[in-house]
Amino acid sequence: MCGRFYRHFVSWEDYRAWLNLVPPEEVDPPEATYNAAPMSLQPVIRPRERGAGLEMAPMLWNLIPSWWHKPLKEKTFPSFNARAETVAEKPVFRGAFRYRRCLVPMSGFYEWTGEKGSKIPFAISLRNRRWFCLAGLWDRAMIDGSEIDSFTVLTTQPNDLMAGIHTRMPVILRPEDYTRWLDPKNRLVDDLYEPFPTADMQAWVVGPDVGNVRNNHPGLIEEV
Repeated sequence: MCGRFYRHFVSWEDYRAWLNLVPPEEVDPPEATYNAAPMSLQPVIRPRERGAGLEMAPMLWNLIPSWWHKPLKEKTFPSFNARAETVAEKPVFRGAFRYRRCLVPMSGFYEWTGEKGSKIPFAISLRNRRWFCLAGLWDRAMIDGSEIDSFTVLTTQPNDLMAGIHTRMPVILRPEDYTRWLDPKNRLVDDLYEPFPTADMQAWVVGPDVGNVRNNHPGLIEEV
């Protein structure tokens, strides 16, 4: 699974160079975050709803399907992650898979391992420490007269690095696969769910403070 991540500051110029992103006018790039958690608002990249290119939009991390119209407090099923193997069939995700795919930018993510009560947190990133994008889905629900855009992160089988930490890992996409993933006409994308190569990733132990979502500072990713 992927239930926490961090993202360094990225300039509009960098987003544009890597993604051909159309930045919003007179809006600053998203601030860095070091402890993004489900139910928080996070920037997501999607095809522009009007015009060509990509756009960035803030969304709730915990996908609410378009057919959900009850108050959020009545939604008891977690949907911040979606298993890649079943995402095309699951009622919660299949509509978004068919029509609304997105990219979730980040610099790394966290995972815990060990016995309950004494779990050890790890930070995981690409070995080159550059930001990257996960495969995601987004949807729009109308609740209490308001539109809510929300997203989920796809997960897959772990590579050798992640297998020693957790039974799942997020679907990390290579830049050359972004366009293919974002095009909903491409239904045969199972090969994109292959675990990212172990040789291109790294993991290190971090402090327990990352377990509290109220903590959000660069020290959370420091090795201990």
